Amino acid sequence: MQSDPAGEAIASADDVATRPHADAAPARHHRRIHGGWTLIPIVAASGFAGLGYEIAWTRQLSLALGTEMMAVLGAIAGFFAGLALGAFALDGPIRRAKSPRTIYAALEAVIGLWGLVNVWLLPTAGRVLSPLLGTEPAPALLWAASFMLPTLVLLPATMAMGGTLAALERMTREALGDTYISAGVYGANTAGAVAGTLVSTFVLIPAFGFSGTLFCLVAVNAACALGTLVIGASSNQITPEAEEREQHAIGELRLTITLFATGLLGVAFEVLVVRLAAQVMQDTVYTFAGLLAAYLLGTAAGGLVWQRAGRHAGDGGLRCLLAGTALACLTTAVLAPHIARIAESAVEAGIIGELAVVTVLFLAPSTAMGALFGLLAQRVRDQRGSLGWAVGINSIGASIAPLLAAQLLIPTFGAWTALIPIALGYLLLLPPGRAAFAWSVAPAIVALILWVRPAPSLTKVPPGGALLAVREGPMVTASVVDDASGTRYLDVNGHFRMGGTSSVRSDYRQAMLPLLLHPEPHRALFLGIGTGATVIGGSQMPGVTVQAVELSREVVDLLPWFATPAAGRAKPRVTVADARRYVAADTDSHDVIVADLFHPALDGSGSLYTIEHFEAVKKRLAPQGVFCQWLPLYQLDLPSLRAIIRAFLEVYPGGSAWLNHYSVRTPMLALIGPRDGEHFDLDRLAARLRDPLVRPVAGPLGFETPIDLLGQYVAGPRALSAFAGAGARNTDDYPFVAFDAHRNVRALTAPPWSLLLAITRAIQPDPAELLAPPQRDHLGERLTAYWRARNRFLEAGAALPGDPRGRTLIEAASPGLLDALRLSPEFDPAYGPLMGMAKSLMASDRTAAARLLREINEAAPSREEARELLAREFGQ
Repeated sequence: MQSDPAGEAIASADDVATRPHADAAPARHHRRIHGGWTLIPIVAASGFAGLGYEIAWTRQLSLALGTEMMAVLGAIAGFFAGLALGAFALDGPIRRAKSPRTIYAALEAVIGLWGLVNVWLLPTAGRVLSPLLGTEPAPALLWAASFMLPTLVLLPATMAMGGTLAALERMTREALGDTYISAGVYGANTAGAVAGTLVSTFVLIPAFGFSGTLFCLVAVNAACALGTLVIGASSNQITPEAEEREQHAIGELRLTITLFATGLLGVAFEVLVVRLAAQVMQDTVYTFAGLLAAYLLGTAAGGLVWQRAGRHAGDGGLRCLLAGTALACLTTAVLAPHIARIAESAVEAGIIGELAVVTVLFLAPSTAMGALFGLLAQRVRDQRGSLGWAVGINSIGASIAPLLAAQLLIPTFGAWTALIPIALGYLLLLPPGRAAFAWSVAPAIVALILWVRPAPSLTKVPPGGALLAVREGPMVTASVVDDASGTRYLDVNGHFRMGGTSSVRSDYRQAMLPLLLHPEPHRALFLGIGTGATVIGGSQMPGVTVQAVELSREVVDLLPWFATPAAGRAKPRVTVADARRYVAADTDSHDVIVADLFHPALDGSGSLYTIEHFEAVKKRLAPQGVFCQWLPLYQLDLPSLRAIIRAFLEVYPGGSAWLNHYSVRTPMLALIGPRDGEHFDLDRLAARLRDPLVRPVAGPLGFETPIDLLGQYVAGPRALSAFAGAGARNTDDYPFVAFDAHRNVRALTAPPWSLLLAITRAIQPDPAELLAPPQRDHLGERLTAYWRARNRFLEAGAALPGDPRGRTLIEAASPGLLDALRLSPEFDPAYGPLMGMAKSLMASDRTAAARLLREINEAAPSREEARELLAREFGQ
């Protein structure tokens, strides 16, 4: 029995209650074992199922509503609104019911039944809603729709959930014959919620997907309902003297205000800490689960500790908990600037390390919050005979909190500074009197010290660099950073580096490759913009109108920091919206749709690689349209890559894979999906590259002749399918990539070329999959040689030790480049650097320069540059 903290706390409360009635103790002890201890697993299992449903449903809602802040806020408010409505509506029936076990069993049955219904209903309702909202709904409309969808679709289940705690409290109270068990029941139920959060996220959804997880949770509901009925209706009589002894006088209005405010402040604090943690942690689906679990763990511990230690607390106990909660919140504010160093040291421990970090952030304040709610809930129970009112009022405050934090606190104060008014809010709830002043002194002094200090920056600035601009919003903190070399880049949430001045050419090529693969593009849609360079690159293509979609307003606001002369001439339209929801709601057709490099481990990004999203994109393509999905190979692991390819080929059976460039430091793979699956038209490509309007745009990017572009080709559908093999399909219901985040995070620490070389070693491109027979006959052998040279070039780049410079670089790199040139004299990425090396040697070692030029000429005798330089400079 000692291993069960929930049971220990409840049993302890019962022991205290039975001491004044020693003659009745034996009979009451027997009933306690029968009715009290056996209820503890049901109390915990109910919390397990409730949080499991919340995890699954909120993630399913985000697929339909999007991940924009107003959509997220609306969904959270709708969920809490259902809980509040159920708590109010069911409070009276639960309090008056002759058999609380029967009504609790009925509530669990309703939750389970609606869990089954929502396997189908929630995704269907989401698909219907997106087109109705349109691509650019007003923020108020988006919030209202996001509020109404979960409120209406989940209402039977959320209302039933709102009544379960009150029913469990009454069942346990009657089984134990004790009026003072509210905090213990709340703590045990929340302890189950901790398990529900972790098991659903780490076990059930990765193994069974959302539908399978919902079926598992329905089974838990059924077990709770049947278990309650099987236990029976044994109860103990609670004497009027016991009822009178446990009550504490408190004004109902003040109690209501305190319950509402603590729900508001507690969830607002949770939102702010989650927002801060996103800047120092990996921000995966597991990060969020860990944060939620740590918050719930603290509240569970607080409820259970208060059940044992705070039985007879009056206003003094309330003052202590309010002041203690304020001080604990301020402690988190003190720790937050240092948590980045802790998080970095915990990365090697993986998920366990992240759980340790979030526990440091959350444990103290959430424990105080759990004890505080336990005290307030008990007082409501004493005055009204049930917990329903406490749950309802607290849930109303909780439903408003995310909106308050995102739309008022963060924009006004910033995520870190906003912790200070949250903490001070608890002090305002102290019962008036001189004691309130005494309890307020320490938190007020700490708050004042923190307030006068400048808010810390969680953006990492490299040595010798500078932080140029910061935009902090409810979803992300976007920063513009210069490093010591003067390279400017975009930093998102402190550790995601996106584009920059050093990658402009690569970004332009990301746009140019799919635009050149389309026979005659006129309209292009870009999903995700980063620094805007890819969109600007696309807008340079003559005759192409460009439109872009970006999730974060903060990123869009920083685009002027990356402006170039080309950017000044281009005027692409940028819509701030969730890419998935935008595509689902769009009614236009596009010749080319380009999806940016989405970090697959980032929470929410995995849904941009599902079959359902790829199908939605295909519906937006015009005849002969092309979809290009860029993949960051340096941020992916092999299982996720294969799952994405399988999903892509299911929607685009004629799909192919292409490289963006031949860099082994930031390798990128493009999945090209033609809507109509036709053969590539080589003659048309050649004509476009000769076009006097296209040549000045494509030529400087290295696309001068067809072989320059076709050299990027990696595999056609047959080769890709063989590489992907059999395995998981990445779908909305089974989001394999999102829950493969722990491996994708580990991929960040592997050599960036690891996955690139795994692909080039496993796949041999086949010209027959790319070109029609007439074109294949005269170009097939040249292409095959070019691809072999490319692969040797990549192997040579990956084999370079460290970051060599000057003569060391020439000696290390030239053998591999010469090997590539021998395989294909046309391979300019090797010929050009070799000629540059020879010219640089002429200033310091003319003998070595002459030797290298001879080797170049022998490797590519059909080319004249090396031979002419030898003759001119060395008379050879």
